[in-house]
Amino acid sequence: MEKNWVKIYTSSNFYQSEIIKQVLTGYQIDAVLFNKQASSHQAFGDIEVYIHQEDFSRAIEIMILNQINL
Repeated sequence: MEKNWVKIYTSSNFYQSEIIKQVLTGYQIDAVLFNKQASSHQAFGDIEVYIHQEDFSRAIEIMILNQINL
């Protein structure tokens, strides 16, 4: 992972992480998913959402406004 990216969300459910990513990108915040689930059994591991460090405060505000559980 490049410098200046920070983790803003972690979930074991892919769809929840994808929703977070889509909400943030809808507000022009670059977001990427990092899938740490085991490829053979997706019940183990997490999907993490990363954003640029300078967008962190704004992203938290957006998640609160959209009533996304942190």
